[in-house]
Amino acid sequence: MTKKKVLIFIDWYLPGYKAGGPIQSVANLVEHLKDEFDFSIITRDTDYCEVTPYPSVISNEWNKLPNGISVYYISQNALTRSTIRNLIRKTNFDIVYLNGIYSLYFTLIPLLYLRKKHKVKVIVAARGMMAQSALNVKRAKKQFFLRAIKVLKLFDKVVFHATNEVEKKDIRNVLGDKFEIRTAANLPQKTLLLKLPTREKQAGELRMVNIARIAPEKNLLYALQVLKKVPVNVQFDFYGPIYDQKYWEECQKVMGELPSNVRATYKGSLDSDQVLATLSAYHVMFMPTLGENFGHVILQSLMSGCPVIISDQTPWKGLAEKRIGWDFPLSEEHSFVDSIKVINRFDQSAFNTLSNHAFQYSEKFINNPEILEQNRYLFA
Repeated sequence: MTKKKVLIFIDWYLPGYKAGGPIQSVANLVEHLKDEFDFSIITRDTDYCEVTPYPSVISNEWNKLPNGISVYYISQNALTRSTIRNLIRKTNFDIVYLNGIYSLYFTLIPLLYLRKKHKVKVIVAARGMMAQSALNVKRAKKQFFLRAIKVLKLFDKVVFHATNEVEKKDIRNVLGDKFEIRTAANLPQKTLLLKLPTREKQAGELRMVNIARIAPEKNLLYALQVLKKVPVNVQFDFYGPIYDQKYWEECQKVMGELPSNVRATYKGSLDSDQVLATLSAYHVMFMPTLGENFGHVILQSLMSGCPVIISDQTPWKGLAEKRIGWDFPLSEEHSFVDSIKVINRFDQSAFNTLSNHAFQYSEKFINNPEILEQNRYLFA
């Protein structure tokens, strides 16, 4: 049976990692379904916020990755409407999968040229961009854009990909009821840890970690402000590219105000293939994010047996009841402080129980056949 050909447009892709979740979401999707669909990907030849091309790729040509996937990396000077048009004309595909709704070259321009291809199915992954928290950032600009999209009818006849029922509702609230929306949860990373990593834990010590780009939406500043009020010994290491310099300067100021019992250290950026091993060295991940459409790093933390302390602005809910961590409203700063105090008191036995629950929960989630079937149906 001939495999359907799926053409993916995404601003940043492997070997990039600095754009975070969307790269991981698409990479996981491709890895899980590459035996069933023939994927090709069109993307930039640089990572997020970078100007130097990847040294391992040939720009403005189709490259074959080690997993057999074809990727066309466009250089900055070749990123034009005509380049996108020519790629669409010369590439054979049955389905187009677009990531995000605001990208000029990787969503809007492809949509303009795809309107003439009536037999091609077009799927748009909203990637959390229609959540109210996301719309509130640069709100006026986004409202104007969405009104223009409706007038131009660019989204007519496309299928929207929502990763959960909350996102499906968000899309309905913004665009109305006439669009088809298919719900398919993000697929997990296929490379798994075969056994639960062990780490030493003594009562009165705590190694915490945060892996996210340094930008307001990831809420590192809030995390540091919480740590100002923590009365117990904590080592807090955080990783990620600096996206917002002014925001980073605010974080540095608060770091200078931390009490002597709290040590906060910026560890720089982290390649995607180093994340699981890095998480395995810590007792808990602390990420009071303003919002996550999925939160791959949360799942990766659980996969490494590292419980999480997060906000309630993610799909990962009821963590205390599952005994894999805690999730709190951002209005309850004291709850974050209390949970840090609790896990700081854990000895080896208590921590091992929590860590084991996190690991087992991630295994069950990863091996859920329903999620794989949802993603198959997305392209059906």
